[in-house]
Parts: sequence; structure tokens; C-alpha cells
Amino acid sequence: MPKELFVDPLLMRKAARLQFPDIVIHAYATPLAEERQRYGDETLLRVLRDMMVVREFETMLGAFKGQGAYAGIEFLYKGPAHLSIGQEGAAVGASLALEPGDHVFGSHRSHGEFIAKGLAAIAGLEPAALQAIMEAHQGGALLKTVETHLGGGDEKTTAEKFLLLGLLAEIFMRANGFNGGMGGSMHAFFLPFGAYPNNAIVGASAGIATGSAMRKRLSGDGGISVAFAGDGSTGCGPVWEAMNFASMAQLSGLWPEEHRGGLPVLFCFNNNFYAMGGQTIGETSGWDRLSRIGAGINPSAMHAETVDGANPLAVADAVARKRALLVEGKGPGLLDIECYRFSGHSTTDANVYRSRDELKAWEANDPIVLFAAALKEAGILDDAAEAEMRDGVAGLMRAVTQAAVDPAIAPPVDIRKDPTLIGKLMFSNTAIELPAEPQGGLPDPTTSSRVRQLAKKARYGLDENGERHSPMRAVTIRDALFESLLHHFTHDPSLIGYGEECREWGGAFGVYRGLSDILPYDRLFNSPISEAAIVATAVGYAMEGGRAVVELMYTDFIGRAGDEIFNQMAKWQSMSAGMLKLPVVLRCATGSKYGAQHSQDWSGLVAHIPGLKVVYPATPYDAKGLLATALSSNDPVVFFESQRLYDAMETVHEGGVPTEYYQLPFGVPDVKREGTDVTILTIGPSLYPALAAAETLASERGVSAEIIDARSLVPFDYETVLKSVKKTGRILLVSEASERGSFLMTLAANIGRYGHGDLAAAPRVLGSPNWIVPGAEMESTYFPQAHDIVDIVCSELMPEKNTEWQGLRNWDGLDMSRRGL
Repeated sequence: MPKELFVDPLLMRKAARLQFPDIVIHAYATPLAEERQRYGDETLLRVLRDMMVVREFETMLGAFKGQGAYAGIEFLYKGPAHLSIGQEGAAVGASLALEPGDHVFGSHRSHGEFIAKGLAAIAGLEPAALQAIMEAHQGGALLKTVETHLGGGDEKTTAEKFLLLGLLAEIFMRANGFNGGMGGSMHAFFLPFGAYPNNAIVGASAGIATGSAMRKRLSGDGGISVAFAGDGSTGCGPVWEAMNFASMAQLSGLWPEEHRGGLPVLFCFNNNFYAMGGQTIGETSGWDRLSRIGAGINPSAMHAETVDGANPLAVADAVARKRALLVEGKGPGLLDIECYRFSGHSTTDANVYRSRDELKAWEANDPIVLFAAALKEAGILDDAAEAEMRDGVAGLMRAVTQAAVDPAIAPPVDIRKDPTLIGKLMFSNTAIELPAEPQGGLPDPTTSSRVRQLAKKARYGLDENGERHSPMRAVTIRDALFESLLHHFTHDPSLIGYGEECREWGGAFGVYRGLSDILPYDRLFNSPISEAAIVATAVGYAMEGGRAVVELMYTDFIGRAGDEIFNQMAKWQSMSAGMLKLPVVLRCATGSKYGAQHSQDWSGLVAHIPGLKVVYPATPYDAKGLLATALSSNDPVVFFESQRLYDAMETVHEGGVPTEYYQLPFGVPDVKREGTDVTILTIGPSLYPALAAAETLASERGVSAEIIDARSLVPFDYETVLKSVKKTGRILLVSEASERGSFLMTLAANIGRYGHGDLAAAPRVLGSPNWIVPGAEMESTYFPQAHDIVDIVCSELMPEKNTEWQGLRNWDGLDMSRRGL
């Protein structure tokens, strides 16, 4: 919403016609003689061999799945096999036009792209660089295995065997696979060759590759990112969100000159005409040619064109031309690479949705057969040389396969030996150390009006007489969060922030207000209303070595980014066996007063997903320190903030909110009020009704309540709580999340288990009813209040204190309602 972008009614209301650029289809017509001059015979022969390697690799996997044997080697492969037989021209052709430093992100059907990119990188890298890469991976263990069991050769020959064995061992979930056996068939990658994560979720690489491209642009990398996907992915909303994000006009108009231009990401759709068994043209999609969709994204139609995927040189030509445009800042690009998948969607696919006539017709367009024939016609290849090439590829694949199935060479992951291995991979539990002085040449923070205002505010919420300050006169949670963000933005140049209305507006709830005075557009910007793209691009940005703090305006919008949070942000560190770090902080504001779609506490939903650290502070002191820890962490963190608490001042922590920078550890609950009779453990804003209830219990019932604020859900150290329970013998757990399936239930179960001998009564959970959240007028009858807490303590946990107590609710009836729905 920058004021310098004037929306002119005279212009916008003027009659006109939109003009669309032509989108070319199969325009490639370069004679092979010219390509021979461009590439040389050796490269052209390598293109054919690379396609043969991809085909033989896929044939081998198909044989194991179909017959349990390949080339006389028996092996029971239990995993998936989504083969790309017939699509080799697309994979090898695209990689021919890419540099080793360009990064490709694939789909579940990406063995071919992985191998093609690896082989192209091996051909393009110097022998010394190859040797260094192989020696660095796993301390040289895989390289030693290759040299010992697959024979010698020069660096490039060894690197080919290294590539194929590392991939196949990973597919077979072996310990010396590229990702330690944690990724498998649909998730394999090897970063040094530019083969970045493949993705089991259709279209999911689109947003991640876009984030990767953003990091490349901001770091000055000079390369591009490629998102490979199938034609069926054009039915996925996140794919459209990613293409729009990569095309944002601010990239070319508002960002600093040195980083200006559309993002260098190429969306390569391997269009095999089928999305599983649904035919995209004529059945499940509205387009007649996939390239048409580029016209719906930006005025250049994403430079879209349809390319003949059966001809690797046509693909290479198109990719090279698009790459040149992307490097110039004219991205993104789109290629509709038409090819044909001869195999089924998976090995259980009986191909009942297509005719034998169609399959037979496409067999005549086999990219390997066509390219071999073209090379023979040009005199570059003859039948004997082709047979020798095929035999060599078959021999290589047989040797690699024999090694990969041998447990002495490629040992299975030994979970029995190390039962907690996977658990150790969930988090790195590492953090960056910020430099003492500001970095990046930003303006002096004191030039921000927000900083000057904060300097005049009280750091504690009560004055010398114990009277509460106005939120205008004391530091609030909103201010505390701002201070941590400001410190990290000014001390960590790799950190960027974005979300809906994050810049001039300062975020919907004012947390970012004042940062636009200091940060340029490439460090803090307004994103589209595209929750999936917000999270996915942050994941890709982090994979490339950057750090991101992104915001979803309401916790309820997690549903719009469910895959990106639960399957991408949460999974890649562990699926990479710790090789990837994902320093992403996702800020989620938990709403109030806006009813069923804007006021839900989904903290328990997120905590249920392995791989995410989950934090929910309730005081300014905790908010500042915990956000600083989150921004320093190399692990993905979901940071919940209650909208009802943004104006809360520090009234619990003695001394208020320090002006200096500090961090607080995750996982350590904090005792906010000491007591001896009952423990009350709270999550998020429930801290405040619990503190109020403690006052009532003490003054009216003579009950001393100890109040503990969880502060973070994942991790959670039970020691503080169990120590309290040992003293009090009773515990009530309170949060605003719906009671059924809430994180409180997990806490209660574990407290009951670990503290059983110290409990005089079973742990009691108090959450919100299992209903939709009502509007503002009815919230006090929905979210737990102080009197609800008093009711339960007096009537259930300490019935001896209930002789005269008159509760405000019918707990017998309400309890049945809470639990029964």
C-alpha cells in the first residue's frame, strides 16, 4: 500500500482492450548441423547416454516392483516407484541448458530430473571440484564405498557411480543413501549437484523453488531455480500462488535497484497429458495447451511456450532462452514440455484409462529412439556404437544395483541399534550468534518514530503506586515483539520478513509498525494474500541459506497453508537427515471477537505435527525473549500471539521488559505465582484469568494456587510442573483451545503418568467447549474465565473447600456438553 503508487481513476476507468502476447507451440526448428556446431559431438552423445541412464534406472526400479528382480538380481523393494519412462528428453534436455549452480526442485516423479541434473553437473564441474564434493559428503564414506566396490576410474566416472549409488541407496532407505535413508524415492536430493528436494505433494515444489529464487536474487547468486511439476499440478492453488508471487510488480518497481526484477524461477511442467488417470486436456482442466495459463499471471505471459519434450535439444533451447531472461530480471518463466509417460502412474496402475492404440502411437515418439536415429543420420553414431553405449549403461546400472542391494555395502538404517535416531533428526537445536554491532548498512534505528516513542515508555506496567499504566505509556507485547524483530533485522542481513500488510500498515496488529522507516522493500514487504505461498517461499528461502520471519494474519488461516506448514516446513530437516536447516519463524495471531473463522486457538493442532517448535507467550517479557530465541534458531518455529494480549503490559516479571536484547529458552514453563495447594498450568492468554482466579481463591477460599505459564508447547520440560505437583498434589490445566484433542490433554496424560504418586486427584483439563467460537458478545461464556477456574478448583480438585461455594455454571451439564460433542 505504498503511497507513491497512485491508483488513478482516470486511467483505471478508461475503456481499453487487454493485449496478450503470442504463446508459441513447438517453434524449435534448429537443424542438427547447427546444434552440432554449438555443442560438439561428444556432448550430443552424452545427451543420448544420459537419457539411456535415466531409462535404465527407471526400468530397474520397475523390474524390482513388478518381478522382484532385475538383471538376475533379486530384491524385495517395498517403497514407491513413480516412473518417468518416456520423459527422458525433458529431464536431460532441461539439465543440458542449466549451470551446476542452478537448482532444480522436483515432484514425486523426479528420478529422471535428479539423475539428469547430477550427470550435467558432473560434466560441467572441474575434476578437482568433483573430488572435493565427494570427499566432503558423509566424510568421504560414500566415495570410499564406490572406490572399493564399484572400481576405479577418473573423477567423472567415479562421480557418476557416486551419484547413482547415493540415489539408489536412498530410494532403498539405506544408511549411506544421500539423505541417510530418511527421504526415500520421492524426497531424494543432493545439494552440491544442484538437485534440491523432490516433493511427494503435487505441485509443492512451486512455492519452494520460488523462495529459493528469491534468495538467489537477494544473495547475488546469479543462478536460477527450476520447479518441475506435472500437468496435473495446474489444478493446485499453491502453484498459482507461487507463480503470482514470483511475478509481483513490486519486484520490478519498488525493490532496490540491485535486487530488482521478477524472480529467477522457471516453472517447468512435464506435461504427459495425465494426472494419475485423469486426462488434463479434455477432462480435468480447462486449458487446451498448458502454456496458455501463463497469460493469466503477468503481461509477458511468463514468456510461456509449449515445447516438444521428445526432443532434448528443443527442451535445452527453450530452457536456455528462458534462463537468459530470468538472469536479466525478466522472470518468472513457464515451459509446457509435452512428453509422454509410457509407464503407469505407479506400479499398481493398470493403464485402464488409455487405449493400446494411443500407447502404440506414442511409442513411435520415444525420445531415445528418435534422438539415436537423428545422431545416426548425421553420422555421429552408428549401430555398433549405440549397442556398445547401451551395454555400457546396462553394465553400470547392474553394478550399482548389485552394490545397493547388498547390506554389507549399503547397510539398512539400524533403528534397533539406535532407536531414537529419527527423533534426533527432528531438530538441529542449534542457533546463530548475532554480531555485536548492526550489519547491512541500514539507517540508524533511532530515526524510527517507533523507537523514539518506546524510549519514553515505562518498561513496567504499574506505576510507583501500583496503578496500571495506559498501554500508550508502557511497553506492551506488541512493542516487545517489535524490539526483538528490530534487533534481528539490524544485526542479521540474511533475515527477511513478509506477510499480509506487513510494511506501511505495520502488520494488521501493529507489530511491524516503524520497521518500514528502516528496512528496504527487499527486507520487509507486503505479500499477496497467499498463505500457501507465504510459507512455501519461506521454506525455499531458508533452504538456500536465508532466514525468514513470515506472518499469517490469523491462526485460522493455517488451513490455507496446511501442506506448507505440516508437510514442508515441518519435514525437510528430518527427511534430509539434518543436512538442511530451516530457520523459519511463522508468526500466527490467535484471534478474538471475530467468531468461528477468525478466533480459533489451533496451537494444539500445530503441536501435534512432528518437526515444529511451538511457542505461545503471554507476557511482554516472555514475548521479547522467546521471539529472539525463535529468530536465532535454525529450526522451524510457529510463534503464536494472542490478539487480545497485544496491548498487555508487563505486570508479572519484576523489573518489566529490559531495554537490552535477551533470549529465553524454549521448553521451560515459568512459575508466575507461587502457591501450595493447587497447581494451575496455563497456555497463552489463559494466564490472566488464572492469576485473577488465584486472587479470588486466596481471598475468599483460603486456597493458595501456584500459577505456571507453559510459554512453549514444543519442546516442553515437565520438571517445573512435576515439582509443583509434588508440592500441591493437584493440577488444573487451562487454555482457550477446544478441549477435545487439545494439547492440554497430552500434558494432563503425561503429568498423570509421571506424577501419579504425588497426585491427590486426577489432573483436570479446562478448555473451551467443542463448539464453534461465538462472536464478541458471547466470548465470555465460551473461553474459560476466572470464575470457571475457581469453580473447578473448589468443586472438584478441593471439594472440602466447596461447603458454601455457589458456582456460576452448571458444571454437570456443561461438562457433558464439553466432552460429548
